Amino acid sequence: MSKMSTDLMRHALNGPTMGTRWSALFHAATGFDPASVQADLQAAVAEVDAQMSTWNPASDLMRLNAAPVDEWVAVPARLMTVLRLGLKIGRATDGAFDIGMGDAVAAWGFGPQCATPEDIRAAMSAPRLPAHAVLDLDAAGRARKRAPITLDLNGIAKGYGVDRLNEVLTGFGITSALVGIDGEMRALGFRPDGTPWTIAVEAPDMARRTPHSILALQDAAVATSGDYRHWVNVQGRRLSHTMHPTKGAPLVAPPASVTVIAQTCAEADAWATALMVMGLDDGATLARQFRLDALFLLRDNTDSIRSMAVGRMFGQAVDGLAKEGDW
Repeated sequence: MSKMSTDLMRHALNGPTMGTRWSALFHAATGFDPASVQADLQAAVAEVDAQMSTWNPASDLMRLNAAPVDEWVAVPARLMTVLRLGLKIGRATDGAFDIGMGDAVAAWGFGPQCATPEDIRAAMSAPRLPAHAVLDLDAAGRARKRAPITLDLNGIAKGYGVDRLNEVLTGFGITSALVGIDGEMRALGFRPDGTPWTIAVEAPDMARRTPHSILALQDAAVATSGDYRHWVNVQGRRLSHTMHPTKGAPLVAPPASVTVIAQTCAEADAWATALMVMGLDDGATLARQFRLDALFLLRDNTDSIRSMAVGRMFGQAVDGLAKEGDW
């Protein structure tokens, strides 16, 4: 073992956020007090939640949702950053990633309220334009809706929260870390022994959490969108939480999961959702166009899983189990 690795102490911190938990695994010099890091990490994700939650009626996002059409609304800088990125990826995907699906998400029971037939019918029959066509953002930090729309950032806010965890650790001078929120992960530097961080790509299994394959990651982020964690049963059919942008309803036959590697976790989170919506053929074409590293996992008629990878990073993924504590 190198002298560097023996001079660093391992710290594993975690806390609640967004209905799940955040985690931070990092290494710092002997004698480093993690108490202030814990507090700042918790404050960072609490800020994201306070600005972007659809479960909190007092959040900045919900304040924007409640504002009348054509009224400019001041929004905080971090929310503005996420809105801008969401609209950018929305344009790049021709609306496959759409932050304006909040009414459909709520109607189908994936928000604070239970689903009702009336709300579902309304969401499916509502005329729809993508958020990037009706939401204006100005240089003064204001947003304006030019048509009725309900914004929802669940496909990007969690990834942005991971990026904020990474920023906090960087601010403390930490150069070796792995942070995450419920499986969305970002690696900072290498492990102290000079090897990349090992991260599991989860198998799309509803009953238990098991790894499908293992990634080696350094200074990059990974996020997965899948059909196996959050769903509703409608007439005996399981429908996932990812919405079809034009139908106002859950995807009917999506991939089991799509995993994307990107420089930031917010980007990985949004792109994983977009490729899930687009499906294997169109999604793989777009991934190649934007030079994304993406892994599509698909079920066949016997519920067996097959995979298709785009980009060089997933060619390095191997079947097997990561060591406990690595992911």
